[in-house]
Amino acid sequence: MQEKKLRPGFTTGSAATAAALAAALTALNGMEYEKVTITTPLGTPLHIPVQFKGVADGLVTYSVIKDGGDDPDVTNGCEIQAAVALTTDERITIKGGKGVGIVTKPGLSTPVGEPAINPVPRQMIIDSVKKCLPPDKGAIITISVPLGESIAKKTLNSHLGIIGGISILGTTGIVYPMSEEAYKTSLTPQLDVIKALGYETLVLTPGRIGQRCAEQFGFSGEYICLTSNYLGYMLEQAVEKGFRKLILAGHPGKLVKLAAGVFHTHNRMGDGRLEAMAAAAAVLDAPAALVKDIFYSLTTEAAIQLIDQWEKRNEFWTLLAHRAIEKVGKYLFQEASVSLIFFNYQGQVLGSADPGNLIGGLLNE
Repeated sequence: MQEKKLRPGFTTGSAATAAALAAALTALNGMEYEKVTITTPLGTPLHIPVQFKGVADGLVTYSVIKDGGDDPDVTNGCEIQAAVALTTDERITIKGGKGVGIVTKPGLSTPVGEPAINPVPRQMIIDSVKKCLPPDKGAIITISVPLGESIAKKTLNSHLGIIGGISILGTTGIVYPMSEEAYKTSLTPQLDVIKALGYETLVLTPGRIGQRCAEQFGFSGEYICLTSNYLGYMLEQAVEKGFRKLILAGHPGKLVKLAAGVFHTHNRMGDGRLEAMAAAAAVLDAPAALVKDIFYSLTTEAAIQLIDQWEKRNEFWTLLAHRAIEKVGKYLFQEASVSLIFFNYQGQVLGSADPGNLIGGLLNE
């Protein structure tokens, strides 16, 4: 059977550019448009449908429905608007309106205090509008995303210090269905932000549950980095960017895999959780029945509940934590000090390994 070819789409940056171009054209000649053509940074023409929203107080507004093709991005289908007012000073000024985030932390490509419209889409908007205007005209362009604030809750923006909405993004103008490499690359800006804030110790956690537990424990969200399933990749990136003190924090469902030497934690890529847990129990002379029950548990959570009833549970989690950081140390060629904390779903500490006192040191900063 022939594999389905995935359909590409266009970025939020291209959507904003098309809306701005249509609004500028209407402001200039009074005509309404249903489609405009923009040129991507790679020189590819994109024909994008636009919708005229109206004229009010000298502002012409158009909207574009962002079409990400077969990419699962949360911005797919959202409305992006551009309101344009022509000026006589020849400058093109871009502002962020409702639903476009504001940058509040250093380390990103957009300065603190500016709307989160990245440099490439910003230049796309300027170039497209400038081409359609006579030399004596300029424009003030306001980009808005009506549902941007709610959409942003499903992104990493708040973690990156971008508040109040989404980012207007895109380096090529075209969205290709998300590859694993592209997703991994989208995680690394967190490291740049944390580094720019001056932190030397980094807390890495696979997801939101780990983040919540880490913050309840006392860690600041400013130095917590989400890794998704790419623990190995993000550990390597952290070291490459100069971090030498790393704390892993989260639920055993992901972090126990490290004790088995698994650094890509998606269940289709590697597991070994129950095997590692059963082996640790056996090393601590657990009854054979308990080892067997752990090994055959349906889920990690079920195994955790079994271990909770065992008098050696503290030793068990300490052993697994030390085994995990031993594996991480080897993976990173001993280029960083590593500590680890296991939390249950309620945020209680199950166990930890902190040979370099990174955890205590960070909490006491």
